[in-house]
Amino acid sequence: MVQLASDAHASDRLPSAQGPLQWVTTAARLVLGVVLIVAGALKVGAPATSVQAVRAYELLPESLVQIVGHGLPAVEIVIGALLVLGLLTRVVGVISGLVMAAFVVGIASAWARGLRIDCGCFGGGGQLADGQDPNYFWDLLRDFGLLACAAWIVAKPPGRLALDSALGLTGSPAPDDDADDGSADADDSSSEHGRQGEIS
Repeated sequence: MVQLASDAHASDRLPSAQGPLQWVTTAARLVLGVVLIVAGALKVGAPATSVQAVRAYELLPESLVQIVGHGLPAVEIVIGALLVLGLLTRVVGVISGLVMAAFVVGIASAWARGLRIDCGCFGGGGQLADGQDPNYFWDLLRDFGLLACAAWIVAKPPGRLALDSALGLTGSPAPDDDADDGSADADDSSSEHGRQGEIS
């Protein structure tokens, strides 16, 4: 009888335990989304500079340099906005993770080959002037952190304040429903314990 009661109390606590994790996912979405929006917005008005930044990595043929340089800012803004809204969260999380992984590979490759360039992540880019040193370590540290955010978003979508939940695109009950179910289960458990006391 005591074991059944403790199991019931443990199950009552499960819905509330998901709350903090959902807020962590929301924070990851907002951090990664805002960073991508800012990065794209700073580059979208200067496509020639964006192309120059991509070319400086010396990884892509010129035909792809032009496509990536012109298209990347718009992609960053779109996926950043979708992350902030929490729409198509898992798919966009995968895409943003691939983008961040590409940045990590590009910066690590430039560092390994001894190139002296600005990463161009927030505008600018290209060869550094004499006397300027690249910030590859900090660039990589930042991008690894953003990549970790993307991985979390893919594993734990969509978090709170997400359109996916409002539109029923998550395949699970909305957070409010979980809370209601938890309180209802707790009421049922209390009633059951009362009836057991009367029978005893």
